[in-house]
This record gives sequence, structure tokens and C-alpha cells, in this order.
Amino acid sequence: MPAWRTSGGSPGASASHGGSPPRDPTPWLGIVSPPSHDRQRLPRKTPRLDPSAPDLLHVDRDDLRPLAERMRPRTLDEMVGQRRLLAPGTALRRSVESGRVHSMVLWGPPGCGKTTLALLLARYADAEFRAISAVLSGLPEVRQVLAEAGHRFAEGRRTVLFVDEVHRFNKAQQDAFLPHIERGTILFVGATTENPSFELNSALLSRCRVHVMEAVSADDIQSALRAALADEERGLGGRGIEIGDGQLRLIAGAADGDVRRGLTLLEIAAELAGEAAGEGQGGTITDAILEQVLADRTRRFDKGGEQFYDQASALHKSVRSSNPDAALYWLARMLDGGCDPVYLARRLTRMAVEDVGLADPRALAMAIEAWDTYERLGSPEGELALAQLAIYLASTAKSNAAYAAFGAARADVREYGTQDVPLHLRNAPTKLMKRLGYGQGYQYDHDAEGGVALDQTGFPDAMGERMYYEPVERGLEIRLKEKLGQLRAARARARRGGAA
Repeated sequence: MPAWRTSGGSPGASASHGGSPPRDPTPWLGIVSPPSHDRQRLPRKTPRLDPSAPDLLHVDRDDLRPLAERMRPRTLDEMVGQRRLLAPGTALRRSVESGRVHSMVLWGPPGCGKTTLALLLARYADAEFRAISAVLSGLPEVRQVLAEAGHRFAEGRRTVLFVDEVHRFNKAQQDAFLPHIERGTILFVGATTENPSFELNSALLSRCRVHVMEAVSADDIQSALRAALADEERGLGGRGIEIGDGQLRLIAGAADGDVRRGLTLLEIAAELAGEAAGEGQGGTITDAILEQVLADRTRRFDKGGEQFYDQASALHKSVRSSNPDAALYWLARMLDGGCDPVYLARRLTRMAVEDVGLADPRALAMAIEAWDTYERLGSPEGELALAQLAIYLASTAKSNAAYAAFGAARADVREYGTQDVPLHLRNAPTKLMKRLGYGQGYQYDHDAEGGVALDQTGFPDAMGERMYYEPVERGLEIRLKEKLGQLRAARARARRGGAA
């Protein structure tokens, strides 16, 4: 027997109400209208010819709004997730409930509640709510909204200005908000999915508090789904929809931390169940229906944003940490999210050079071969070559000695500047160069005892001998360390003998 049947829901089952905020915010500018669930409907003034006949021209706009919009929380108690920020007694919660709202930037993934929190800020602060989208709005629209907020401020009323995707505004557009935030004309609330320290200018950040919002857990999304199934006023309650706990868990998992996405999937499934029942509503959400609804689900992945580089970093660090299982997971995550496999081939080749290095020189050859294999086979077959490479790189011996040595050599180049090549190391293709001393004193190593001219320096005279490469005692570098140790000691003795 399914665990949920919406006919048993009650209008109040979806929320636990704390202190009701004083009033609704005003309609949005540039995005969508805010919830109108608690507004009084205005009577229609259009006369009807026959009071007993249905009004075919009248549309209930609430019914046209998606389930996710209808179920948008009206109080802080209805918010799901974000306990760290909004649990009773937290600083932000106390600030919101007291109406002492500060300008802020909300940083978090899609569907975590940034827009909802901005609406609630305006409602609890008894302020006007205006919203603009950085994707759709330019500087003229920004100036118009700010001018309206200035007039409202002069009349003694505050404005919460919500800027969605604020990281898409350029520096000039972001700077336009600064004087209005300072004067208190607006309470600025910016929403971004990108790291504010990278995407927002320092002047704007210095005037706002950054609040980090987290992806909503699957359990919390299930709570939101159950609330929607029980709510007869705004949700699906009373429609006779049946769904089991297993199906709810599948939807919550497919939502991938996005409450809005979870509610949208539930709404689609409910519509398909109603069609299957032949009555347009009611019916049972079966596994077959969910398989159809969830067939094309994708995970969150931003090819150009911080999330992309976070996952690439996790892949690299898992290889460095010799954890092939974690490396495979992050490789699969990035491929699943649509990452270009050629980028991954290039990144894995870098790991072969930077983190495996001379501890296993075969790693670089394998990386080039895997890259070439992918170029020849393409996806999905070629992705297996990248998976094998990730496993090998994570499993084999590691050394960054060559990487560190090259960095030390470059640091010396910057410190010592342009040093002359010692005369004995210079090329002498002409008689003039030979008369000037080019190449004089050079010892041909193949003619020296042991094949190495031990007392011959290879550095500019002003620098003396330097030592950059320090092999580690792992993999092939164990043998390299032993060999180089012997050579360096012999060179030191030869130089001391020549000096004597």
C-alpha cells in the first residue's frame, strides 16, 4: 500500500507557523510575481450574462503557477534545510525576526532557498520587495529601481532589493548600488552561485555580509515533498494522489539538493498519474511513471564556475593521495556532468608530470597514450582509457621532486638575472670565438674516467654549483637518489681537490 495519499491531507499540514510576518512584499520587477496565497481576491467587475453559466473566460492564476512557486515558504518555520543559518536562536534568524535586516550576499547552489529567504526578509522587515535579474537587466533598469527606492525611502518606507545572479553584473553595475547601500536607501540582497570573493568587487563585499547556503539534503527535500502532498490550499492535497516512500526517496535523490527541482518532478509525476487514471487528477505514482520522469536527470555541474574547479581539484588531490577509488568517483562525476573528456585527459597528463614524475616515468607515456586513445575512440568507449589512467596514476609511486626542482631553478633565474655562460661551456664554431677563449678548458665527459668530468662546473661563475633535484625514496627515484648521491659526493671531492 502506498505510503502517501493526498486525499487525507489537511490545509495546515504543510507548515508550522511561527510569528506571522506583517505583510506581503510588493510584486517582483523583472522576474516573476511573488506568492499571492494570502492575499484577498478582488471581486471581478466584468458582468456575466448568465450567473448560472460557467465563466469560461476566467482563469485562476494560482492554478497556473508551478507547484514549486505555490509552495514557496511563507515563514521561516516553513523553510527546509539551512539549519546552520536559520535554526531558532541563530544570529541571522534573530535579525530577520526582529526586522533588523542588513545588506547581504547569499551564496549557494540552485534551489537552496536564496530567493525565498530574500522574500521573507522583506516580509519580516515590513519592507517593499523589488527584484531584478543580472541576466535580464542593464544599468538603466538598475537606476530606475534605485530611483524608486529613493522616493520610497523619503516617504519613510524601506526597500529590499533582490539581485539574482549578481555575479553577472560588471564592476560599473555593481558600483551603482554602493551609495544606496551606504545611505540605507535599499537593503541589498544579492544571490549568486559563484564564489563572491572571485566574482564581486571588494567595495560591494565590504558593505554586505556573505551568508553561505548549502544544498538541501535529500531528507529535507522529502519533507518538502510530503508538505506539498498534504497541503490542500497550495499543494496537491485532496487530489487523491498515491505515492510510496520509496518513490519519494527517488524524487528527493533526483532533485540533487534542489528543492524547486524536487517539487517540479513531483508535479510532473502527479500529472502523469492523473492521465494514467483517466480523470486528469488522482492516480498512483508508480515506478514506471518515475522511470519516465527521471529518465533524463542530470547532476549539478557548472562547466565554467567554481563547482567545476572544485571537482577538478578533488580529482587531482585524490590521485595525489593514492586513492584510486576516490579518483574514479570524481572522474565519473565530471564526465556525468558534461565535462569535456579532453580537458580531463589534459589534467590527468599534468598529474603524471607533476605528482608522479620520475618515481614512475611510465605514467607520462601512459597519459599520452590514454589521451590518444580517447581521441581515436571518442565517448563513451574512450572514457575507459581515462579511467584506467586515473587508476594507474593514483596507484603508482609519487614524486614531485622534478616539479619542485624546476620551480627552484626558475626562482634562481629570477634572482640572479642574466648571468654569462662560462667560457668553457660556450660554443666555438669560428676561429675568432676560439681566440676569445670560447670552449677553452671544456672536458669531453665521454673521454673522462667513468664518463663524467667531475671537476667541471655547469653553472655561471657567480652562482657556484647549485642543487635543485632531490629524489624521493619511492619508485624509480630510489635508484636515482642513490646514483645522484654518489655523483654529487664525487663532484664535491673533485672540486675540493682542484681548489687545493
